[in-house]
Amino acid sequence: MSDITNESALNSQALPKHIAIIMDGNGRWAKSKGKARVFGHKAGVEAVRGTIAAANKLGITAVTLFAFSSENWRRPEEEVTLLMELFMTVLSREVKRLHKNGIQLRVIGDKSRFSSRLQKKIQEAEELTRHNSGLMLNIAANYGGKWDITQAVKSIAEEIKTGAIEIDDINESLISSRIEMADEPDVDLLIRTGGECRISNFVLWKLAYAEMYFSEQFWPDFNEESLVSAVTWFVNRERRFGCTSEQVRALMERPS
Repeated sequence: MSDITNESALNSQALPKHIAIIMDGNGRWAKSKGKARVFGHKAGVEAVRGTIAAANKLGITAVTLFAFSSENWRRPEEEVTLLMELFMTVLSREVKRLHKNGIQLRVIGDKSRFSSRLQKKIQEAEELTRHNSGLMLNIAANYGGKWDITQAVKSIAEEIKTGAIEIDDINESLISSRIEMADEPDVDLLIRTGGECRISNFVLWKLAYAEMYFSEQFWPDFNEESLVSAVTWFVNRERRFGCTSEQVRALMERPS
């Protein structure tokens, strides 16, 4: 097993380029404290802020967060309404901070079901950060992996129908070009909090070769140390470089 002690080598060779996170456990975290589920969702926003800051410091290329699945509409109407309002508030409050730190924001999923007010806020946030060159932050909202692949197939079918392409032109590269986040690297590391061990219809195409890290922590308790632990696990699991949490932490503390 190779041992990497050089920080630049750790940065360029070992770290995941794209991390996807299923932020699970907000409701259970709130319940454990005798609070309403929305209290957990609000606390989860703080965990998002810390995780993005840590990933940006590490030099991760992209982070994709599963904020609201296409199946989440089945939740109680009151909770869905509160989640939509929270999404609106967070977009309004956080986008300037993201922009200041050079982070590009993208919302992936079927946005047509959102209110016109929320769609406008998403468009404004994406436009403001569009030309930033730092970390790419993808927020999966009203998103499902099966939906993603289906809309890609429909797009290709339309071109076959018009004669723009032939059936024999269909290959993995063509499908990949129609998937959400087509211009971003595949997911290297999937993190799921909350103790569940499933991928819940999340970025199925992009997860083809991802390492999967399942944490018992509820999402509001996830912090910088938690991310360091997950990345260190990935480094040892995926790249076999034998690095330690201290090395990853030292990289994060290195002046930009």
